[in-house]
Amino acid sequence: MDQIIEIALKPDDLEKEESLIQSIRLQLGIKDSEKIYYQIIKRSLDARKTPLYRFRLLVSDSPVLDAESFKSKFKEVSNSAKVIIIGAGPAGYYAALECLELGLKPIIFDRGKNVRDRRRDLRAIQQFSEVNPNSNYCFGEGGAGTYSDGKLYTRSGKRGDIYKVSKLFVEHGATPEILYDAHPHIGSNKLPEIIQAMRESIESHGGEIHFDQQVTDLVIENGKIRGVHTSTGIECLAEAVILATGHSARDIYYLLHSKGMLIEPKSLAIGVRIEHPQALIDSIQYHNKTRHEQLPPAAYSLTCTINDRGIFSFCMCPGGLMVPAATAPGEIVINGMSLSRRDSKFANSGTVVAIHPADFTKPTDPFCCLDFQREVEQKVFAAGDGSQKAPAQRLTDFMQNRLSGSIGDTSYIPGVWSAPIHEIMPQIIVKSLKLGIQDFSKKMRGYLTEEAVVVATESRTSSPVRIPRNSLSMHPQCEGLFPCGEGAGYAGGIVSAAMDGQQVAKAVFQYIMTN
Repeated sequence: MDQIIEIALKPDDLEKEESLIQSIRLQLGIKDSEKIYYQIIKRSLDARKTPLYRFRLLVSDSPVLDAESFKSKFKEVSNSAKVIIIGAGPAGYYAALECLELGLKPIIFDRGKNVRDRRRDLRAIQQFSEVNPNSNYCFGEGGAGTYSDGKLYTRSGKRGDIYKVSKLFVEHGATPEILYDAHPHIGSNKLPEIIQAMRESIESHGGEIHFDQQVTDLVIENGKIRGVHTSTGIECLAEAVILATGHSARDIYYLLHSKGMLIEPKSLAIGVRIEHPQALIDSIQYHNKTRHEQLPPAAYSLTCTINDRGIFSFCMCPGGLMVPAATAPGEIVINGMSLSRRDSKFANSGTVVAIHPADFTKPTDPFCCLDFQREVEQKVFAAGDGSQKAPAQRLTDFMQNRLSGSIGDTSYIPGVWSAPIHEIMPQIIVKSLKLGIQDFSKKMRGYLTEEAVVVATESRTSSPVRIPRNSLSMHPQCEGLFPCGEGAGYAGGIVSAAMDGQQVAKAVFQYIMTN
């Protein structure tokens, strides 16, 4: 007996396994004396009316999960063909883990530090406004996702094996719930240990990982990549190079451009972070003044298209915090994160506007979107006092073009200052944000409130540049160079970047085996 069924449980019954089993027995007519086994395929929260947890289950009369087959089969690769991977984010690490399965030796270079040593630089930017351009919330082991949330939700299911990505997280220490939760989340307090465990898997099977090694040049001969040079003078040669540097490694785009290699401008989204009291979001989404203890902090997802321009919420963090994500001095960049318990009293979300190459006078300039992104970040910084304090405005004042007399508490540790964001930000963004917020307030009653605070600027939603690749996943002008992940413009978020890393590693394997 193998059957897939769907059941619903009230929040009070969520942690009562007997309630789940009894629901299975009732639906399938199975007697109490008969042994049953089940595996949760998916769990989601339906809060449209009375909140219910909905389960999709595989039910069987024999065990449904073989623990041994669950483990990845990594090979010893110390003496295998070498693959250089530039970047130790999710694309880079998942490409490396895939290399271990395929019998290739990954050699990873990352400009930043390991997860433990990164913490000092995060503290420096949070408390002292000191930005280390090589170690921050974007750069370092685990990439941008490690210390800025760890949300694993993606709509990119057709790009790869989401289950395999989640399974590797579980194999390295994540809770099994991420295998079936509709919106899985690990949390920035849990991810560092998981990332470190992945590093140990790579190194224990013969791979190499080198931190504090910014790649400064590519070794290219006769249109074929041979290796890389790093900031400390290392030259490393290999059969192929995977370029997985993330969406903020602007120097890589300039390096490729200086070598005459094709790069393209790419649409992105820029806007602000909007922070509400979490209790307010709970009351709106759960239709109740008090959130049930078995319900998670409520989230939301809002989107609209006005005048052919998309406006949408991005990286929504229930029970979360806002953090400074600048990667260079002289810029203000805000991101959101949540710890695993999501127990902050605030809820924040990027609220952003789509920006396209066609918005600029030179739409074919590969740097037109990147330059605009940087100009916005630097202008917001210049409006302040030279620290990482961010400009803020009550949402109602932003909508009415008023300077806020007071801001109140926010989760942003460096602090905020009352500012006319409606004047500081480009009008192409401000006008669209206002139209979008009006639309959102109709879809989500209570969203537009003076309790909400607008903080600028949310600008690192995706790469502003695409590094093209051909049907073999290689750069069309450089044999053996494989652009990958968010920085190349082919992913958006931890899971999609990880899947792209896996797919590119497979392409590298095919390339090496046929050459």
